[in-house]
Amino acid sequence: MWGGGEPLGREVGWEAHRAGVQRLLDSYRAIPSNATVRLAKKTSNLFRARAATNAPGLDVSGLDGVIAVDPAARTADVQGMCTYENLVAATLRHGLAPMVVPQLKTITLGGAVTGLGIESTSFRSGLPHESVSELDVLTGAGEVVTTGPDSAEHADLYRGFPNSYGTLGYSTRLKIQLEQVKPYVELRHLRFTSIDRLQETMDRIATERRYDGVEVDYLDGVVFSADEAYLTLGTQTDSPGPVSDYTGMDIYYRSIQHPVAQSPKIDRLTIHDYLWRWDTDWFWCSRAFGTQNPKIRRFWPKPLRRSSFYWKLIGLDQKYDIGDRLEKRKGNPPRERVVQDVEVPIERTTEFVHWFLENTPIEPIWLCPLRLRDSATVAPDPARPWSLYPLEPKRTYVNIGFWSSVPIVPGEIEGAANRMIEGKVTELDGHKSLYSDSFYSEDEFAKLYGADRYTDIKRRYDQDSRLLDLYSKAVRRQ
Repeated sequence: MWGGGEPLGREVGWEAHRAGVQRLLDSYRAIPSNATVRLAKKTSNLFRARAATNAPGLDVSGLDGVIAVDPAARTADVQGMCTYENLVAATLRHGLAPMVVPQLKTITLGGAVTGLGIESTSFRSGLPHESVSELDVLTGAGEVVTTGPDSAEHADLYRGFPNSYGTLGYSTRLKIQLEQVKPYVELRHLRFTSIDRLQETMDRIATERRYDGVEVDYLDGVVFSADEAYLTLGTQTDSPGPVSDYTGMDIYYRSIQHPVAQSPKIDRLTIHDYLWRWDTDWFWCSRAFGTQNPKIRRFWPKPLRRSSFYWKLIGLDQKYDIGDRLEKRKGNPPRERVVQDVEVPIERTTEFVHWFLENTPIEPIWLCPLRLRDSATVAPDPARPWSLYPLEPKRTYVNIGFWSSVPIVPGEIEGAANRMIEGKVTELDGHKSLYSDSFYSEDEFAKLYGADRYTDIKRRYDQDSRLLDLYSKAVRRQ
């Protein structure tokens, strides 16, 4: 219905899906029994380096589509390698959207579920895996297992799959819940000169889901400095009217900024452009490539203003060490990549933000509140509904994202800045996502990421260790 000019999502149907699963199984059986099983996948939204290998991988080429959308039931059956760009195009046609749509178009549904995902609906709809009602997983044993929240035989896999990053298996199909959406989103950008005040307001909205008498459907924020920070409140609406466009010369995150006297600043986007508001400039990271310079932006092809193209540039930098070579020519030290998303309890947000701003020369930073859905309280273990990422039900957390680099201080241990951040997050009873560099010891990692349960699940579904274990993948980067 509201495709915003993007190609409509492709519904591949069940016959094509079964053929894709068979192709996957055939490729699994072709891998030598003594070889580690990996995906034959050229692209990734992970920031941690992966060990190079020439070994054959799993053929997932037939598992990248939407199988079917059921508008009446508000559900979709989706293949594991389907991108959210493809999925959203298919659902918006019916006036529906996934409960949580991660910010970047090329994130896959399977990747968001096994590796976690978050967005501005997470304060009311939790994380992507919480809207999965049925899940097919190719396990390390080479079997496709079906599980779900009510699974009698495989509940342990359903509860342990999120944050397992493919070490328990790979999703081939996910049935997810959808929500009805309206064609426009009205935005209110609230400016704060105090992080304390921002935290207080964010906490109240996350609980009440309203602000100043108006319902809030979307909630996130940006911190530019200790005395310039914003919350953006989004409300769905049917009312037609002018809308902004941040896919051209204008830049979304800069549109948020405004003087205190003019707060709140009002804006409007189509639902399609709202969902992808961060992708055009990869939040604000496109500035590293000069894309935000008006003289360059004018001639930068519009189809290449998207996160997937910036990823290709990052890949070239990593392959040829371009950034550090340029720094060396300027007489500067090499830089440490500090690309992380962490979660801290909302009451510790101010403490972490001030500490971060004082210790790490990176700005802006992103804030996104989240709460597990109420359904988490009916899990087999309500105190710990998701085995490998122990967020507490009925508690609000704030995801804090920062994506840049800092100069390496000669003589410091590898990953010094990231290690410092890991220590602070743990001190504040928080967690960090594992899509980027991690430096935990095995004992620390085991305590933080549910090794007691992980070991049992791993033994049951991958007893021959055909897949890497979580510590080897997330920390050792194997």
